[in-house]
Amino acid sequence: MSSRQTFDKAIAVVLAHEGGYVDHDADPGGPTNYGISSAANPDVDVENLTREEAIEIYYERYWTGKGYDRLPDRIAIKVFDLAVNMGRNPAICCLQRALRAVGQTVTVDGVIGPETAGAAGMLCELAVIAALRSEAAGEYRVILVRNPDRAPFAAGWISRAYS
Repeated sequence: MSSRQTFDKAIAVVLAHEGGYVDHDADPGGPTNYGISSAANPDVDVENLTREEAIEIYYERYWTGKGYDRLPDRIAIKVFDLAVNMGRNPAICCLQRALRAVGQTVTVDGVIGPETAGAAGMLCELAVIAALRSEAAGEYRVILVRNPDRAPFAAGWISRAYS
């Protein structure tokens, strides 16, 4: 699959989780639409953002050149979905911890480099995804312990981790 084809599958997952415009007091990203936050994208009018504009922002700012295309498709899709919600570095660290959980020796540094991409490509995708789901759920639980004001998002985050 090409990088754009993988992205197209990934963005469908992201948009299913993110939905439309919200402005929740507990969200440090501020007003958000389709997961595009005003805090991370101050140049974007998120309230009036269209679905098509959001997709192009994701492709240009969050996918292209970030290394997701170096991963097997199913793993790339899952890591990208998590990165949109918890941040790129924590999501990649979850992947690296998942790779370690299934027996690979990789550095947990939040970078999709040759070591991480190579390890992910050598394994059964289903095994990595299962471990990644567990790591993501753990990461969300840590976020909630550190930020109890984000409790309104707990059920959605845990559901996203295991999806």
